[in-house]
Amino acid sequence: MVSSRIRSMSGPHWIVLFALILSAWVILWLMSAPADLRDASRVFGADFWIALCTATPDMAGFGRMVFMWALMSAAMMAPTALPAFATYEELAETGAKAQLSHLVTGYLVVWVGFSFVAAAMQMMFFQAELISQFGDSRSAALSVGLLAVAGIYQFTPLKEACLSKCRAPMMFFLQHFDEGGFRNGLRLGAVCLGCCWALMLLGFVGGLMNLGFMALAMVLMVLEKLPDIGRWLTRPLGGALLCGAAWIAVTGI
Repeated sequence: MVSSRIRSMSGPHWIVLFALILSAWVILWLMSAPADLRDASRVFGADFWIALCTATPDMAGFGRMVFMWALMSAAMMAPTALPAFATYEELAETGAKAQLSHLVTGYLVVWVGFSFVAAAMQMMFFQAELISQFGDSRSAALSVGLLAVAGIYQFTPLKEACLSKCRAPMMFFLQHFDEGGFRNGLRLGAVCLGCCWALMLLGFVGGLMNLGFMALAMVLMVLEKLPDIGRWLTRPLGGALLCGAAWIAVTGI
């Protein structure tokens, strides 16, 4: 039912939203292009893209990492939030004073905040030589730790509570609807972050510049939030992540 509402929407804000999602994926693709391709072609502005996706231990490097994580968040999380956005717009059409743009703004504030934290972690890992300049793990211990944390989190009550709200956005919004779009956007962003933060940090294991891994993570996060599919996915995914952690711990690969 939610998906049919999304397909029926034709407002300008949806056009802008999809354009932003597509733009984020395009920019991430440019950032992840192989070094030899970037050096051989000036179409993408090789020097700019190489500098943009390479960590350096200074404030400029930190700013680039924040920008990269913000793009990743937009590209990966916006599709997972579309059912909730659709539900909120449907409630707003009943006559209540609410604006979808305010909801999206509040949602983005949370994920921009996460981008700062993730970028700080990336700089810390980089300076400790646990990850490369391009954000992929150089430490079996780091990979094992991140996989184990993500796997264990799949079984926690907090994860289940956050998913339950994302799977039933109508009830979630009705509890606080009168407080306005921005505050509801902050709440939605916090709940979404509670669902996905551990999986997002697995980018350090799969590679922050690996679009295939990022796309797979996005698909898993979308499926987790679907009521009929997600309940059968969350715990098996946690088991798979723990098995991955055990495999790396044993083999060192």
